[in-house]
Amino acid sequence: MSDNTKTIKGRTGDWEIVMGLEIHAQVASKAKLFSGAAVGFGAGPNEQVSLVDAGFPGMLPTLNKHCVEQAVRTGLGLRAQINRRSQFDRKNYFYPDLPTGYQISQLYYPIVGEGVVEVEAEDGSFFNVGIERLHLEQDAGKLIHDLSPTESYVDLNRAGTALMEIVSRPDLRTPDEAVAYVKKIRTILIYLGTCDGDMEKGNLRADVNVSVCRAGNYDKFKETGDFSYLGTRCEIKNVNSFRFISQAIQYEARRQIEILEDGGSITQETRLYDPTAGETRSMRSKEEAQDYRYFPDPDLLPLDLEEAWIAEIKASLPELPDDKRKRLMADYGLSQYDAIVLISEQAKADYFEAAAKGRDAKLVSNWVTNEVSARLAAEGKDFSENPLPAAHVAQLVELIETNVISSKIAKEVFDHVWNGEGSPAEVVEKHGLKQVTDTGAIEKAVDEIIAANPDKAAAVAEKPQAIGWFVGQVMKATGGKANPAAVNDILKAKLGL
Repeated sequence: MSDNTKTIKGRTGDWEIVMGLEIHAQVASKAKLFSGAAVGFGAGPNEQVSLVDAGFPGMLPTLNKHCVEQAVRTGLGLRAQINRRSQFDRKNYFYPDLPTGYQISQLYYPIVGEGVVEVEAEDGSFFNVGIERLHLEQDAGKLIHDLSPTESYVDLNRAGTALMEIVSRPDLRTPDEAVAYVKKIRTILIYLGTCDGDMEKGNLRADVNVSVCRAGNYDKFKETGDFSYLGTRCEIKNVNSFRFISQAIQYEARRQIEILEDGGSITQETRLYDPTAGETRSMRSKEEAQDYRYFPDPDLLPLDLEEAWIAEIKASLPELPDDKRKRLMADYGLSQYDAIVLISEQAKADYFEAAAKGRDAKLVSNWVTNEVSARLAAEGKDFSENPLPAAHVAQLVELIETNVISSKIAKEVFDHVWNGEGSPAEVVEKHGLKQVTDTGAIEKAVDEIIAANPDKAAAVAEKPQAIGWFVGQVMKATGGKANPAAVNDILKAKLGL
């Protein structure tokens, strides 16, 4: 099964894969959803816990307005419906890292309703993914089982941390599409400043719902909205890397097809992905809403939002990735591919624009997405940690445009600049890397090479492409500094082409 095909061949015929994702994004906030306890990575165990988080009797939750604002911002960024009235519900279940015995979530009336996200596929095409809802909920704590052979430890630092759960429709059809969708959501959240998107720290993770159906049934489901055309789904919990999302889907789809082809049926359940073994494993049978005995939280009033406040948040939104992509294509004449690569990180797009003022935008884009990106990746840095001023890239491109250096010499100049030897102009001066445009000096080199190779010079008349050998020799003779266009012109004149 490849990552981008919508049908999978089984022993008994073709199957289709259908997925919906629930993305859990930690809200960028200094305090928790219902308490004033601090939120942050790296604190010691249980150092960021209030009496509310620890579930002490009589403690009352107080809603954090900033977290509500972040959820509204995210909803607007996902082009989704903002619900003026929403409500918090208690989801009751016992777990050692959930001291109250319930999680405060939103089931019946979420803060954000339906929306749609446009996602770029690998081949440059676009597809839409429907958003069903976004709701706010609190995270549970963390259990640690590997510190002692006989005891488990509970760390409640995460308990009560605000999460946004973004639920998609079953619009995803391949592992590649699922990964592209999570990447797009992550980019939007980072642009909005509502979640830092750090998957390693668990600040963004996905639950992947996977089902398979016979080829052709998905189209019937789309036409009728009848879920009976789709197979029973299994939910793979808390997958926290793009690679694991793709691998988990591929394994799970194959597992389900084998069971069905052997005459079995799929049990709706929650599963975990084990990246070491490359397989999913059963965790627990899938509960339904009634199993959690949801009811409105009696300690929290329904949440009523004012239209003027929503409008104020909307007015403060930054330029979002889709708008930025279209503008970069319109203002700088970039291809769709180049624009998509640049907007993948907000800092990268900003850096490009700072360097491209008055310069050849395509050339600037190439330097930013190739050389600069490669150096940062090699050093394990994000674009936001880029030590190279955008002005240096602008100056390097200017030196190429004005024929002071060739593209080939530019790479050497870039090495020196990256190693902290000053601006491109200073490096060119210091290392004597100026391109030779003095036609007299180039002519002298051309004459010497033709004189030393009369047989090759004679052969060029019959085989004009053999001029390439002479160009190489002249460049070698001038230390790679001759202007390639001038070299070509002089050689053509001297060799009678």
